[in-house]
Amino acid sequence: MKKTWFITGASQGLGLEFITQLLQAGHNVAATSRTLAGLEKAAGVHPNLLSLEVDLINEDSVATAINSTVIKFGTIDVVVNNAGYGQLGALEELTDAEARKNFDVNVFGALNVIRAVMPQLRKQGSGHIINIASIAGLTGNFPGWGIYCATKFAMAGFTESLAAEAADFGIKVTLVLPGYFRTNFLEDSSLGLPQNPIDAYTTVRQSQNAHTAEINGNQAGDPVKGVAAVIETVEAGNAPLYLFLGADAVGMAEQKITLLNSETEANRALSIGTGF
Repeated sequence: MKKTWFITGASQGLGLEFITQLLQAGHNVAATSRTLAGLEKAAGVHPNLLSLEVDLINEDSVATAINSTVIKFGTIDVVVNNAGYGQLGALEELTDAEARKNFDVNVFGALNVIRAVMPQLRKQGSGHIINIASIAGLTGNFPGWGIYCATKFAMAGFTESLAAEAADFGIKVTLVLPGYFRTNFLEDSSLGLPQNPIDAYTTVRQSQNAHTAEINGNQAGDPVKGVAAVIETVEAGNAPLYLFLGADAVGMAEQKITLLNSETEANRALSIGTGF
């Protein structure tokens, strides 16, 4: 069945791949990016494609984009909060401004979209919100990625709450946690580096170098297959709360589950002995 998809961060990476596959399948797509020229250059022109220049941290800009989508297509069936960027740097290294900027885009940008689109989805009594997080939203064992992990942990938290809040209105919610996919995420256009690196953080510098020089371009995840898996999930009417993408993501999730089980059991007596 033909659906209308609203996708943020659509000029590159997974977002651009969503446009390609959805248009090929005959769906309507409203796609957003920071610059209209860049989006149109990347995605081209198509009668079922509405390209929108949107500042995600500006509520009016987001609301205008949602309204434009409804005016053109009449409905919004699936929302993909895909926009975001990586921020490297130890917690001590990153300035308040660097940390807040990452939260503004990765967290508050998605919240702005959710607030703007929920009235339309409630009115319809249907819809599916897909929040693209990262396996770094479940495990923070990545030296130098603490702020980025925090933004994705935040997304995981509000996605769980949103799923509980939206269920009464027939709205589905899914958190997608990809591992390493071969996109431009680790390139300069999508990755912030610390403005004030501290030499003492050798482990962080090793992690930084590994990601920018070794992992970049060699990620095991295929973006085409990853996007296809999300679309397949939506088309099947399936709405898992957590959807892991990639063998690495599944492996890290299992490690985190094992750690939680182990520490819960190791400290059970101490934990449950705190009641009156």
